[in-house]
Amino acid sequence: MKTLEKVSDFVGKYMAAIVIVVAAGALFFPGPFSVVKTAWVNNLLGIVMFGMGLTLKPGDFKVVFSRPKDVIIGCVAQFTLMPFLAWALTQVFHLPTELAIGVILVGTCPGGTSSNVMTYLSKGDVALSVGMTAVSTVLAPLLTPLLTLLYAGQRVDVNPMSMFMSIVKVVLVPIALGFVVNHFFHKFTEEAVRVLPLVSTTAIVLIICAVVSANSAKIMTSGLLILVVVILHNVLGYLTGFGVGKLLKLDSTKCRAISIEVGMQNSGLATSLAAAHFAQYPLATIPGAVFSVWHNISGAILANFFARTAEKKD
Repeated sequence: MKTLEKVSDFVGKYMAAIVIVVAAGALFFPGPFSVVKTAWVNNLLGIVMFGMGLTLKPGDFKVVFSRPKDVIIGCVAQFTLMPFLAWALTQVFHLPTELAIGVILVGTCPGGTSSNVMTYLSKGDVALSVGMTAVSTVLAPLLTPLLTLLYAGQRVDVNPMSMFMSIVKVVLVPIALGFVVNHFFHKFTEEAVRVLPLVSTTAIVLIICAVVSANSAKIMTSGLLILVVVILHNVLGYLTGFGVGKLLKLDSTKCRAISIEVGMQNSGLATSLAAAHFAQYPLATIPGAVFSVWHNISGAILANFFARTAEKKD
């Protein structure tokens, strides 16, 4: 177990580098990586969500009831800023339909699972971050399909009910199972979560393997455009999220939490939804995969910057 914990710590620490290396390998040498099929994406995401459920405790929801205003501000920012920014970028860059769908899906998804760690590293309000992730994830089955319909419905057929069921199956059910297991078998999960970074990173890496290797030829022709749009979407999310906090005169720890929570998306879910509901547009899976790689890099950089500015103030 100790060896696994050491490996898990290493993987957690160097996750961004591992993801970049694997993504590059799948892009330039797709053959060996294509053994991972895109049909596995939903199951792999379910594993990540189950792991998230294992880390949740009833106390994590306390902030929702003790500080509802903060959570509401954060979640409203999450589900207004990122979808609108996604749509605006597709218009500014005149993205073709299959790329536009992928970008919009990233924007309409809830907060990312690694945002809580980044908020902790940034010396931000971790309780608020956890509360926002939990609430936005619970709201996702309803809001993600409706927002996708709003922003992408003019381009493609969107089936909100089908998307609703997918998000419930792939996100809510695994999280609920993890939460229940943690509640009734807490001693077991205390041990299990020590190797969670290894399990979660492996699942995310396999998702990226599947998506990138299956679309390597098309990525080579439009990869730079996708990367530029993804970086802008993510960075603008950080900036506008922080700006909302400042505008509403929240303290700096809350502003940092909202900034990171808004900017980091559950891009694995975007990839899963693209593969399941927009299979006729293969490139729609790519923005989510690229976002998965990029936001871990940018999140770590931003967390380091926030932490340093917080130390200077102290």
